Amino acid sequence: MELQLGDVQTTALIPLAIKANETLRKNPRVKDLKAVEIINALKIDTTGYDKFLSHEGVVARTLMLDRQLKQIISKNPDTVVINIGAGFDNRFSRVDNGKIFWFDLDLPDAIAARKKAFEEKERVTMIAGDALNPEWCDTVKDVLSERQSKPVFIAEGLFMYLTMEQIKTFLEILKENFPEGGTLIAEQNAKFLMNKDKYHDTVKKTKAHFVSGTDSGQEIADLVDGFRMVEEHSFNEEMRKYSIRSKLFALAFPKINDRWATFVW
Repeated sequence: MELQLGDVQTTALIPLAIKANETLRKNPRVKDLKAVEIINALKIDTTGYDKFLSHEGVVARTLMLDRQLKQIISKNPDTVVINIGAGFDNRFSRVDNGKIFWFDLDLPDAIAARKKAFEEKERVTMIAGDALNPEWCDTVKDVLSERQSKPVFIAEGLFMYLTMEQIKTFLEILKENFPEGGTLIAEQNAKFLMNKDKYHDTVKKTKAHFVSGTDSGQEIADLVDGFRMVEEHSFNEEMRKYSIRSKLFALAFPKINDRWATFVW
């Protein structure tokens, strides 16, 4: 398999490598056989993409979001999920209840690569498009019109590569195109990390750059009237469960790690 990915899209190789390596451990916390399959097909050295803090962070965010999505789906079995900046994410296979409908949205080069790795599935649609261009919304609306469900949007590993103005544009697109409301679950990095990607243990291996950050998810909610932050959780909450090193990191840097924040409108 050969890939041609842009600078930011290349960061999708980080969680892919980490999930593959975690799956091969004796007692994996996350199992993603598709990630193993893709890494084997790519024949890439995962060493640069899999360092301790990034590994623990990706595992933590995977467990936390899987758990949250399963809770949402248990309450609404017909949930429609839109995975923004999907990369090689295989979350659908872990949370599918046989009824949900799922969209994987990413830029054309990323979707072209994804289509080489993932077969078409019933109730899963891949969309090649820019999250900041509302053209993709029509495809989602067609499915929502057939279901009694408000959409759930996931933005994992995305916002740190967007400016605050671009994030505002994205929120406006959601509000204007889905006026009946919905849920957005978004990962954020700390404001401290802006323009410090060269110090990140794995992102420094790519050409991507952190161009935004927040001290609180409320800064995101405040960008567009009508958005409300429901909850926010640091990855430290999950990471510190598994190793002394992670506990020490959480104690030493309580506000540096990435966070999940949930918003509604």
